[in-house]
Amino acid sequence: MENILHATPAHVSLPESFVFASDKVPPATKAVVSLPIIDLSCGRDEVRRSILEAGKELGFFQVVNHGVSKQVMRDMEGMCEQFFHLPAAVKASLYSEERHKPNRLFSGATYDTGGERYWRDCLRLACPFPVDDSINEWPDTPKGLRDVIEKFTSQTRDVGKELLRLLCEGMGIRADYFEGDLSGGNVILNINHYPSCPNPDKALGQPPHCDRNVITLLLPGAVNGLEVSYKGDWIKVDPAPNAFVVNFGQQLEVVTNGLLRSIEHRAMTNSVLARTSVATFIMPTQECIIGPAKEFLSEENPPCYRTIMFRDFMRIYNVVKLGSSLNLTTNLKNVQKEI
Repeated sequence: MENILHATPAHVSLPESFVFASDKVPPATKAVVSLPIIDLSCGRDEVRRSILEAGKELGFFQVVNHGVSKQVMRDMEGMCEQFFHLPAAVKASLYSEERHKPNRLFSGATYDTGGERYWRDCLRLACPFPVDDSINEWPDTPKGLRDVIEKFTSQTRDVGKELLRLLCEGMGIRADYFEGDLSGGNVILNINHYPSCPNPDKALGQPPHCDRNVITLLLPGAVNGLEVSYKGDWIKVDPAPNAFVVNFGQQLEVVTNGLLRSIEHRAMTNSVLARTSVATFIMPTQECIIGPAKEFLSEENPPCYRTIMFRDFMRIYNVVKLGSSLNLTTNLKNVQKEI
């Protein structure tokens, strides 16, 4: 637990191991961007067209009137805040540096970063559907935590699955294309906590990365910190009230043969306020074989990505190291050509 950042009440200075050179933490543009906001209560034709357009342009968008109640969202935010305020001794048994452990508390990134350190603590939980006894491995304090997380995860998963159906309809493929193994893995929750940082210009909460799953829904919390790569700059995201921030994972990019792109993003820190966010990852099963769908292939548009088992994809694409360019994790299409 000595590596857990929030176990220290206040950090007076930034430890040297977290300091990055300025060229590795390029500042975002001064503009604060409101990602496209899509109202899921509008007509289905309008919604699926808006999702597809936003996805092609930015790879990120927000959804409102999504069916997850404000109370469920507030309960989740409140419970997560309470968890990170628990005494360290209560959480000690959850701490683990074993990356393959499905339920654990840890500090830093989920990738191999070559020793680079990031200003984040994370409670990572796996939720199977249908829910089974494995959730008994989740922490049971604060009181009611398991019930709150289970309800939130179930409702958020439903939103993610509906977004995938809408995308399929918008692209002209069968609506249930992503049913089954493509979205049938455990739902993974990353409950992220970024303590206030004494020198946010020199540190990163998370490195620039692309999500390796199918689709991600982020409950961003009250403190901003998400930044997205766009046209050679980093743009700061200003979430709308009661919205989920949605982005496409690399499996969507592979299946659509690059029609949709998984876009790099990073998490920044704040010198005054701690930030807590919840990322819900819709995942394939580990044994799922994923490659470009025939609906997106032709003589003029041959496969640009390899067909590979998801388990192997997760093993191969597990390194994130900072570099001088924005395309820090490298282009997935180019990497696949090289290996």
